[in-house]
Amino acid sequence: MTTPSPKRRRRQRPERGPNANKVQKILQPTMNVPYYELLNEEQLELVHDKSMQILEEGGIAFIYEPALEYFRKAGLKIKGDVVYFDREFVRETLALAPSRFEWTARDPEKSVQIGENYACFAPVVGPPFVRDLDGGRRDGTRQDLQNFIKMTQMTPFLHCTTQEIVVPADIPIAHRHLELFYDHLTMGDKPTMGVYHTGLTGTDSLNMAKIAFGEQAMREKHYLHCIVNVSSPRRLDDRMLSMLIAYAQNNQIIDVTPFILSGAMGPVSILGTVAQLNAEALSGILLAQLINPGNPCVYGSFQAVVDLQSGAPVMGAPESQLALYMNAQLARKYGLPFRAAGAYASSKIIDAQGAYESALSMFPSLQCGPNFILHAAGWLESGLVAGYEKFVLDLEMLGMAHTFLKGVDWDEDQWAMNEIIHEVEPGGHHLGTDHTMRHMKSAFFRSELFDYEAAENWAIAGSEDSRTRAARKVKSLIGSYEAPPMRNGMAEELREYVEKRIPELDPSQIVG
Repeated sequence: MTTPSPKRRRRQRPERGPNANKVQKILQPTMNVPYYELLNEEQLELVHDKSMQILEEGGIAFIYEPALEYFRKAGLKIKGDVVYFDREFVRETLALAPSRFEWTARDPEKSVQIGENYACFAPVVGPPFVRDLDGGRRDGTRQDLQNFIKMTQMTPFLHCTTQEIVVPADIPIAHRHLELFYDHLTMGDKPTMGVYHTGLTGTDSLNMAKIAFGEQAMREKHYLHCIVNVSSPRRLDDRMLSMLIAYAQNNQIIDVTPFILSGAMGPVSILGTVAQLNAEALSGILLAQLINPGNPCVYGSFQAVVDLQSGAPVMGAPESQLALYMNAQLARKYGLPFRAAGAYASSKIIDAQGAYESALSMFPSLQCGPNFILHAAGWLESGLVAGYEKFVLDLEMLGMAHTFLKGVDWDEDQWAMNEIIHEVEPGGHHLGTDHTMRHMKSAFFRSELFDYEAAENWAIAGSEDSRTRAARKVKSLIGSYEAPPMRNGMAEELREYVEKRIPELDPSQIVG
């Protein structure tokens, strides 16, 4: 065996351009590939019918008197906390929700469309822990939150900054939401979500957004986006409902997403889970339309299965993907924007399990016709961990997703007929043709972090794995961050609001 000369050096992988770490213009992908339709028309109507049966006969519990009052005024049947929905009311009220709307950014050029054939990718939300190669698994801090905001701001493949990309445990819980949202508003200029744990945190987010964007603009546009998680099975509590009402009263985006683990919060069967999820998601959207007819809403779907031996959630399960396809078809039936699955992984680290689970969660989402994909980057350990290296590796997958969703370019030049017929002889090659040279930098998506070198060159360079390359990219992204411009006085006004509110809050208002 010939030993490679130690003098040989692996070529440095070029970045995607001379300003690869500079913020690029956000190019929102549109879905130019066909949706995968799992259900035929008869089956789709049957699932709809079963969902209506749940709403009519089983009802949904709304554990919050102000929410029940809206249903009373609409003339719906109510027993205790349970509201029963008739089909005609469902049909007429759902028709009020828009099929597409704009999610407005601080920088108007970074605003995105939600609905129809537009896709929007968002980073992970909610993990209390972080993990990286240097420090391992640990509690999240404000510095971690700021680091993830910086990376989100710097990539063209994520379209919004969400909220708790990681929970900053070093900020007291009573006013954590204030500092968290202050960081989002001042460090990023993409669309943001606000903080949506309760009506109180939602109201603070709305007040801060009015400072940042202006009260008139907040009435006319949709700057904030909240997630309302249904406490499956068939229950919405006061925390979620108070926040839903606050957002609907201010004409902001409401994403109603049942959180169902089949075998625990839903039946083990796919059909039963889908029917229950559909009924739950529609019930929250119906309330939003009663509060503010025409309020922008997203039909959310978060469904995983439970490992019935251990009780742990399983990410990337084939049953979850089948359910996802079905719920996506239901959302299209009702003309509602759809939230699909992200890069979910049960794995504790970036390994084969984590990669497979993430791919098996993400790519079915791309085929079901997604409009909003939350948790598209950084998710580890069933959502308990935000992974630094996982985050940037997921960005590579999102870059591929952008290319996939564009579909095939039908420009005349794409046929390359001159090269095929005249320039390249039978048995020749296309490596040096004019067509190849003109398109060589843009023809294919080339991952910056995946290795395409010969094995010998890879070994000479130190046999780096993807995590090592990702760790270097993390430092590069954070180090090259540049704060986006903001209007004079905005940061000071927000800081004044935060300082005024801190002494007024106590933990029981947030977690009680």
